[in-house]
Amino acid sequence: MTNNLDTLATALYATTDDLLKERGDLAPWRPAVGIAPRLTDAELVTLAVMQAMLGFTSEARWLRHARAHLRHLFSYLPQQPGYNKRLRKAAELLRHVTRILATSTSVWSDDVWIVDSAPIECGRSRETVKRSDLAGWAQYGYCASHSRYFWGLRLHLVCTLQGLPVAFALTEAKVDGRETLLDLFAAEPHLLASRPGQTLIGDKNYFGHDFEGELAEYGIQLLRPTRKGEQQRPGGSLFKPLRQVIESVNETFKGQLDLEQHRGRTPNGVIAPVMQRILALTAAVWHNDHTGSPVLRSLTAYDH
Repeated sequence: MTNNLDTLATALYATTDDLLKERGDLAPWRPAVGIAPRLTDAELVTLAVMQAMLGFTSEARWLRHARAHLRHLFSYLPQQPGYNKRLRKAAELLRHVTRILATSTSVWSDDVWIVDSAPIECGRSRETVKRSDLAGWAQYGYCASHSRYFWGLRLHLVCTLQGLPVAFALTEAKVDGRETLLDLFAAEPHLLASRPGQTLIGDKNYFGHDFEGELAEYGIQLLRPTRKGEQQRPGGSLFKPLRQVIESVNETFKGQLDLEQHRGRTPNGVIAPVMQRILALTAAVWHNDHTGSPVLRSLTAYDH
């Protein structure tokens, strides 16, 4: 099997279609009586992933491109309003497909995870902040990595060293990353049930005696840099290269998958594009893993 966007799209479509045949409840709700959509849910998922891979942040431009170049894959393509509405309603399906693909990779069982958060800017002008439907969820926050303030949300991500997303959450910009991490593990206890001695690597903001005690109850060993005034912690020499891994995963989302160019103006309008990009990265890792690619997180074969 070769590594290119067409083969990834074909494999993703077949996997999603099989999943929906087994689990019809995962499909977005629609009335039992009515006209069946001409674009199936499996095709919708595939189309959304291809959009993220090819870097189209405008849905209208993406559909024009698809009509010109992807007719061999999709016999029918909706207009932009219909595509937008269906994609927003399919966020939960995107999440389920993401997990199915992730659990079928060889790196899902890795015993080392990394955790970090990334800002998702949702507006810059004061007028946008006052009038946006995201007001009350989006907040002003600070990104230490780029020394900038922003108004928006924050994506908290747990992934493997190869960049495979394991768990994630979209929260207000000022929410404590430690609380979010504990909530993620509490919401999905099965993630750690069969992983005794899981190692988690984070930055210096994941600190605290009580916090580390709660992680220990889940069977997690936390590795992080030593904070000022602390005694030297074990594994300090490992953090500089591993920190680059964390930043590299974030750069894949922002630089290649345009995470902050989501164009969402409502909660569903932000959640669906973020899920779209997480699924795109997961699909790339999944396909690279099954085709024997040496670099699992590489998107080079699919971005043109």
